[in-house]
Amino acid sequence: MLSVFDLFKIGIGPSSSHTIGPMIAGKAFAGELAVLGMLPLVGRVKVELYGSLALTGEGHGTIGAVLAGIEGEEPQEVDIAHMARRTADLQNNADLVLMCAYTIPFNFERDVCQHKGIFLPKHSNAMTLSAFSADGALIYSKNFYSIGGGFIRTDDDFDSPRELYAAPPYPYEKASELFDICARENKTIAQIVMANEVFWRSESEVSERVTAIIDVMREAVERGCYTDGVLPGGYNVRRRAPNLLRKVSALQAAGRRDLSLWPMLYAFAVAEENASGGRIVTAPTNGAAGIVPAVLLYYLNFYPHATDDGARDFLLTAGAIGLFYKLNASISGAEVGCQGEVGVACSMAAGAYCAVTGGNVKQVEVAAEIGMEHNLGLTCDPVGGLVQIPCIERNGVAAERAVNCAQLSRLEDGRQRVISLDDIIEVMYRTGLDLQSRYKETSLGGLAEAVAKVMERKKMVPGASGK
Repeated sequence: MLSVFDLFKIGIGPSSSHTIGPMIAGKAFAGELAVLGMLPLVGRVKVELYGSLALTGEGHGTIGAVLAGIEGEEPQEVDIAHMARRTADLQNNADLVLMCAYTIPFNFERDVCQHKGIFLPKHSNAMTLSAFSADGALIYSKNFYSIGGGFIRTDDDFDSPRELYAAPPYPYEKASELFDICARENKTIAQIVMANEVFWRSESEVSERVTAIIDVMREAVERGCYTDGVLPGGYNVRRRAPNLLRKVSALQAAGRRDLSLWPMLYAFAVAEENASGGRIVTAPTNGAAGIVPAVLLYYLNFYPHATDDGARDFLLTAGAIGLFYKLNASISGAEVGCQGEVGVACSMAAGAYCAVTGGNVKQVEVAAEIGMEHNLGLTCDPVGGLVQIPCIERNGVAAERAVNCAQLSRLEDGRQRVISLDDIIEVMYRTGLDLQSRYKETSLGGLAEAVAKVMERKKMVPGASGK
């Protein structure tokens, strides 16, 4: 089994698979060199990107992330401004500092290779990190695969469930197994998840982690709501959340009771923070990081009976639903399209909002199932390799949809539903495997291709500067 804290990772934007995963891989590589006593022998490091990492990595900040990892940085703690300055220095051939300790020469053009159009067989998000001695001899090399949500694998452990924990009081892998436990124990999903979490760590640590995640989510919403400007990347995409906040607030002050735009507004705020490389929480990924926080903040700000315990239960329920997709399908846009990111986040938020607003376990399942059912086949086609168009709007639309799915499920008892949550997870995975590769985070098809053609006709092709 996995912990919900494996799913909810505090990190930086714009991508869990293209930014957080590569940074984790870079540090893991440098850490292995240190453990093997090889750091003093290293005279050069080479970074090679393949597949989706090569095709969209520049717009996703992949290169800066993996180099930061090699220098010893971690996503949850890295100073974002320092990382941006350091990446610029390395692009100008500054020396590379392995694990903050060993300085070696670095030539960006020579030592960073993006193999666009070449895919390694195990996963479309692949990189090879290699260390050479001063005389050019290869001394260590390893393939890393960023499989979505900040999870990484190597050739040695690609097929092994590396994040497994000791068997908890209530083990399960599929949704039906958890729902059966809930019925047998007469407990909610959040209560069962909490029982497992406190088996692995103290109750105070669980509480501290939940609080930290909620704090980062809330802060991302607040920063996004009050930060104007243009997002980096060359497409002149303006931040929309601040202007939407002013307009929606004015409507509410004038007596409008329609609150449906608040989840969309909150999701825009977080997605724009993510697109600018800000600090966010993978939920389950960065590309979909606005949806769960948006619905959580909507619950806290507008549900009349909202409580701190309810916010905790929201996260635990959302985490359980997200892990069903992680364990039995995929949360990688490069593997199954955006249905594995925005679709999964919509499913998580819908089920969680249903749970904390009085829904029973069956209604929670129905909400989560509906949330995915109407995202099936959603392509991952980011314009320019940036997590902006259509990603930001998709977060907003999915957040509002999640609330509606939860409300619909609570109006019915769920008995008439034919498709289970496990069924829809399996369908999503099969659909993702059937998607053509150009619709899976390559920016070679769909909206990305259409916009590229328009920009080419207008002779306005912008530089794809990373975030």
